[in-house]
Amino acid sequence: MKLIFATNNAHKVAEINAVIKGDVQVISLEEAGINIDIPEPHDTLELNATEKSKTIYELTKMNCFSEDTGLEVLSLGGEPGIKSARYAGEGRSFEKNIEKLLHKLENVANRSARFRTVISLIIDGRETLFEGICEGQIIEEKRGTGGFGYDPVFVPNGADKTFGEMTLDEKGLYSHRRKATEKLVVFLSNMSPIFNSLSTSNEI
Repeated sequence: MKLIFATNNAHKVAEINAVIKGDVQVISLEEAGINIDIPEPHDTLELNATEKSKTIYELTKMNCFSEDTGLEVLSLGGEPGIKSARYAGEGRSFEKNIEKLLHKLENVANRSARFRTVISLIIDGRETLFEGICEGQIIEEKRGTGGFGYDPVFVPNGADKTFGEMTLDEKGLYSHRRKATEKLVVFLSNMSPIFNSLSTSNEI
């Protein structure tokens, strides 16, 4: 079967496909022939994820899922949170977002942060939510050129590299998105014999 992933972010698609193995094909909006910009007007990750998945389901009547992810910094009261992608403005500049974050954390001792992902899955019109969390720290300057978003300044607890310095496989050991996706996979595997062959990769 096919699942439409309500995104055109190639990095996110790659991370999801690194987890899902079996008879489910995950396709992006572009691959599904959908060219729309879905708004994220709500004040929680859960509601924004639901907004995106319901929009695609109502448009296509196909099984689909979406995700919304935020970086939540403890000393900043949970910022940037739902505004993670547009923290420095509507231009969605990763560089400017990081610059703003590091500026606000200047001379701040507590740099604890977490990435949180919420996935909204719609199968036959019914929605189920899954959450994944990765705890870590924001470092003082960027390291690494891999990944995307805040990856170059985030070191997950238990690691000595930023997400930006890790390979996709290494990031998968800690990834918030992987944790949420694994819950989705277990759900699909349990709901119907159709998904019996579905499993998560053991390579990461």
